[in-house]
Amino acid sequence: MNLTNKRILLGVTGGIAAYKAAELTRRLQDQGADVRVVMTKAATEFITPLTMQALSTHPVHTDILDTETESVMGHIELARWADLVLVAPASANFIARLVSGQGDDLLTTLCLAAECPIAVAPAMNQAMWNNRNTQTNIDKLITGPVHVLGPESGSQACGEVGEGRLLDVPLIVDAVNNLFPSTLLSGKRVVITAGPTREAIDPVRYISNHSSGKQGYALAEAAIEAGAEVTLVTGPTELPAVDRANMVRVTSAQEMYDAVMENLKGCDIFIAVAAVADYRPINPAGQKIKKVNGNNFLTLELTENPDIVAAVANHTPKPFTVGFAAETHNLVDYARKKLVAKNLDLIVANDVSDQRIGFNSDDNATTILSHKGETSLPLMSKSTLSRHIISLIARHLEREHLERERLE
Repeated sequence: MNLTNKRILLGVTGGIAAYKAAELTRRLQDQGADVRVVMTKAATEFITPLTMQALSTHPVHTDILDTETESVMGHIELARWADLVLVAPASANFIARLVSGQGDDLLTTLCLAAECPIAVAPAMNQAMWNNRNTQTNIDKLITGPVHVLGPESGSQACGEVGEGRLLDVPLIVDAVNNLFPSTLLSGKRVVITAGPTREAIDPVRYISNHSSGKQGYALAEAAIEAGAEVTLVTGPTELPAVDRANMVRVTSAQEMYDAVMENLKGCDIFIAVAAVADYRPINPAGQKIKKVNGNNFLTLELTENPDIVAAVANHTPKPFTVGFAAETHNLVDYARKKLVAKNLDLIVANDVSDQRIGFNSDDNATTILSHKGETSLPLMSKSTLSRHIISLIARHLEREHLERERLE
């Protein structure tokens, strides 16, 4: 599904081809897209908003002044929501208004406000398509920022034959796919852990670490950009939720282990970024532990937490498993031992003693080790680094696939 996680705002204008918007909605959803629909007044004469609402599973938007959303500038919110505005069918009238920069209805206003790509699939009578004014408008769209998809030549509803038919729905879907080039992990299901865990001592105290969750969240965003379906199992952080990720919030290492195992079915890639506490108190106090005068020591009896990444790496079936090693010295040696001992496919090692790339930094520098070699990545933002890691994972998966084919 090449459009997994992609948000497509489908604009439907007036014309007999409007009925094909129903099939187009379904086919885009089959590719993994989230589709929301905006209809012009003329479009509602050809296909009902109720039909499009039932197919898209979202309310259909028809009015620029929507009393339910306008308090938060609903038409602007829709434009910001979309990864692509796709107008199909696009009438000659709509194309003319788009070229002239009008904003006299909801759809044209959205196109003016959109910062994402815009694509139009024209559909009209062959004489209207061949009209000099229409061709001038199309030339302006093509030389500007708008993608023009079609039209086709063939029989038309009016009984005439010629160019102007709406491009076939499968061809529109293919063209939309080509507008999103990052499909490295298309169709893959990825589970990522992030942040710290907290192990309760009593109701107000806990054992934890300095992990901010920034690297794990950045990796979730990069995997989503690459087309993956992402579940992010996160310990307590101050970061906003990752858009389009299935967020699973936990506190303790045991809760994180349970959440990971519950989400492991169908998982293709597991990336263990979380800084999981190695130990937890055996018997957390039910009430706040009070300080006792004259007693200078407090003894805590600890037990080992479950090893999440090792459990996943030894699970059947095994997902492609990536671990992280946060070390203060002997970085590569410790990371390689962990790679082998835990049966990992890759391990990302970073030196947390370096304040530039510590837990709370926005930047990182890493060495990524596999069983066949290592790759060093210099200091860069965690977002950029995450894209490099996702690209490296995709290459390893492709090599594994080719190797299996060779052996078969």
